[in-house]
Amino acid sequence: MARSTISDDQKALTVEDATLPVVDLSGLFTGDVADKAKVAADLGHAARTSGFFYITGHGISQELIDAVFAASKEFHDKPRNFKMRYWSGFTTHHRGYVPFEENGADFPKSINFNEAWDMSYEAPEDHPDYLAGWRMTGPNVWPDIPGWKDTISTYYDQAFALGLRLLDALALELGVETEELTRHITYPTSQLRLLRYIPNEMPATREMVGIAAHSDFECFTILMTGAPGLQVMNAEDVWIEAPPIPGCFVVNIGDIFETWSGGQFKSTQHRVANLGEERYSFPLFFGLDYHAVVEPLEKFRTPEIMEKYPPMKAGDHLMRMSVNAFRYMADAREKGEMVLEFDVPDENPFKREAKEPGT
Repeated sequence: MARSTISDDQKALTVEDATLPVVDLSGLFTGDVADKAKVAADLGHAARTSGFFYITGHGISQELIDAVFAASKEFHDKPRNFKMRYWSGFTTHHRGYVPFEENGADFPKSINFNEAWDMSYEAPEDHPDYLAGWRMTGPNVWPDIPGWKDTISTYYDQAFALGLRLLDALALELGVETEELTRHITYPTSQLRLLRYIPNEMPATREMVGIAAHSDFECFTILMTGAPGLQVMNAEDVWIEAPPIPGCFVVNIGDIFETWSGGQFKSTQHRVANLGEERYSFPLFFGLDYHAVVEPLEKFRTPEIMEKYPPMKAGDHLMRMSVNAFRYMADAREKGEMVLEFDVPDENPFKREAKEPGT
């Protein structure tokens, strides 16, 4: 079985080398109230400072993680004509293969050197959002590779369950009932991406990147990465490296949790540098139902906070940010084949600019 692509030198990294907070989640599994409160406090501190942190003690086996790396490589190693049978543009709810040229409206002026397989929470074909089209909700598609669906589905279920535990702990830290948050989760737009960063000889510039700087649009992201390249803003809004640490996921707060918390939690910018080498990663974007209305939780509402964070639909925000990220969506909108009920901003309103070190 193929393992993650962390080299021997990188395997020497430990939690003591971390450039971001490291939170041990094992206390969430003991059943002890004090243990859970300690983890919740640690998560809250990380969410209120950098908005990015490593997690260990998460309960997902290395064997399963390695199997996902192997499955991702197995798919991405297939010939292009095989992968294009499952092109995401064949669906109305963004499932399947996302080729390199789906880089967005600015391609080829700016290039993200990656390709991906996208899946999400499984919804039935009679779900009203699927019937409506372009709603990021519906059934998944699967490549014709023996055992592939079982591996990826098993991982998705375990990562999603981990997301629910994180949600519960963060609710405790904010002092709200977990149900106040989970009531928005029945058929969420929680997407898993199996990313392959493509080898290339292009210079690493602002326009030639692995993935350009952005915040994530959902509650939070649970990321496993197999090689260096991830760069994040730290608590001082300065770019730093976030290299992989064996056995650890990287977690970052997304736009929804920043809104819920009235800005106490930080939805932090991050990017992937173009190092020119093949690299695999798989983020799970833990989201809500498409039509869930997201606004500051009642205990955080003030006139100033409500003005800064006006109510939004979770799915509308996701679509606003996605429509120009994928060329087939941008083309469909331009041709009038996809009509949106909201404006599409030039950039994410949660974006923050990086600072120079020492400023």
